[in-house]
Order: sequence, then C-alpha cells, then structure tokens
Amino acid sequence: MTAAKVIDASALAAVTFVEPHMPDLTQRLNAEELFAPALLRFEMAHICIKKIRARPAEREAILAQHDASLAIPIREVPVDQAQIIELSDRLNLSAYDASYLWLAHKLGAELITLDKQLEKAAAKI
Repeated sequence: MTAAKVIDASALAAVTFVEPHMPDLTQRLNAEELFAPALLRFEMAHICIKKIRARPAEREAILAQHDASLAIPIREVPVDQAQIIELSDRLNLSAYDASYLWLAHKLGAELITLDKQLEKAAAKI
C-alpha cells in the first residue's frame, strides 16, 4: 500500500505547468495516493487563468496542460470549516492554506507544497 500525501496547488501547478520544481515533485509524488481539499481544482483553474493572461500566445498549450492535470487521480476531501478557521487564525494562514494543512494533519499524511509559509506552519503542528 502506498502512503497518502496531501498536495496543494503550488505543487500541483509546478507539475502541471512544467515549472522548475517539477522533477523533484514528480519523484516525491510517484506512486502515492494523493488527497486535497476540493478547493484544489478551483485554485488550479485560477492559476491557469493567470498564466493565460500573462502569456496569451501560449493559451492552447496552457489549457492542454490544465486539462491533463484533471486526469491526475487526487481524492478530494471535505474539510471542517470551523477547524479551518481556528487553524488559520492560530497560524496566521489563509483559509485556503489552512485547509491543506488541516487535511494533512487529519490524514497523518505528508503535505506536498512549495509554499514556504505553509511548510513552516506544518512544522509547528
């Protein structure tokens, strides 16, 4: 059985859009069961839109990369909103970031992120 991991939008975007951290992340994610709060797909859509606006000539390629990311098997899990608010307030995180951290803690899973502030908060709990 593979270990569960929680992936956030920063990590998934690096893999999806072939960013510099992609090789390391691909290796860390290989053969793992991935989880995320349902907001992951909304964040990915937002990242896609930002990339299209920044590089309109690459629109079709960016859309194709985003579409390919939808095929990555990631189990979306509901989060406890009251606990997200508490965790967000306690660790000075956005509710989005706290959702990933809360889920990783709940599952006893490693959090895969490129967000340094989120990594620091994860080390605190």
